[in-house]
Amino acid sequence: MESGIIEHEGVVESVARGVVQVKITSRSACGACQARQACGMAEAQEKIVVVPTSEAACYCPGETVRVGVRKKAGRIAVLLAYGGALVVLLAALVLAIVVCGASDGVGLVAALASVAVYYLLLWVFRRRIEHTIQFTITKI
Repeated sequence: MESGIIEHEGVVESVARGVVQVKITSRSACGACQARQACGMAEAQEKIVVVPTSEAACYCPGETVRVGVRKKAGRIAVLLAYGGALVVLLAALVLAIVVCGASDGVGLVAALASVAVYYLLLWVFRRRIEHTIQFTITKI
């Protein structure tokens, strides 16, 4: 595994025009622990990753593949999803309460509405964001 890439093994779910859908199992840190069944902390989720590729016709459903993403792209995704929302929430809360003199309840509603608008803007610009966060797929 290359140091600048985060990779997961998965199974091809479906293949369409230029797109391969891969099912991966995401595990928490304790998911690989031998004692996970005893403590009840085994946490695993199945996720579908959509990988656009010009070689989609080379893949078949049920085939085991490796899906990767650059670490930098992963950091950007986390920053956009969580860091940006936190900054917007705090800025709106401070602006509403300190600058405008609103009550705590009004400040809270304004902050939550601002985060909703932030996520709506992320959704509107999702096509531009997709170009920064690209997955790769390789056969195993």
